[in-house]
Amino acid sequence: MDIRVQTEPFSVGDVLDGFGKGSHDIGAVVSFTGIVRDTGGLTRMVIEHYPGMTERAINEIASEAMERWSLADCLVIHRHGTLVPGDQIMMVATASRHRAAAFEAAEFLMDYLKSRAPFWKKEFGPDGAEWVAAKDEDEDALSRW
Repeated sequence: MDIRVQTEPFSVGDVLDGFGKGSHDIGAVVSFTGIVRDTGGLTRMVIEHYPGMTERAINEIASEAMERWSLADCLVIHRHGTLVPGDQIMMVATASRHRAAAFEAAEFLMDYLKSRAPFWKKEFGPDGAEWVAAKDEDEDALSRW
């Protein structure tokens, strides 16, 4: 299991190339990369977090995913700092014997990161700056787990 909270960009190819290496019982790897999108003139987004607390919270949920879906491996990368549209903001990868478990675990982790991970996002655009509020659809997605 690998949890990274970082400011630096990452290479999806490099990360996936090393993910799950050495394990011969993996039948599926699922990955998802989130990208900052322009939602009506977004110029930048600033993501804040509390070091230590954020990693612990993500580690707890990733450990739950590892156990619940009997994952062989799990990876979560989430960036913080200033990001602009087109930047990678996060990545989740899961590895398991079967694809269904890998897909479900990845969705579970993504839903958690979207609604519960301790990050605070402020968007900057033509009308100024605004903190990003939780969305009902994100809460609904998490409720299925």
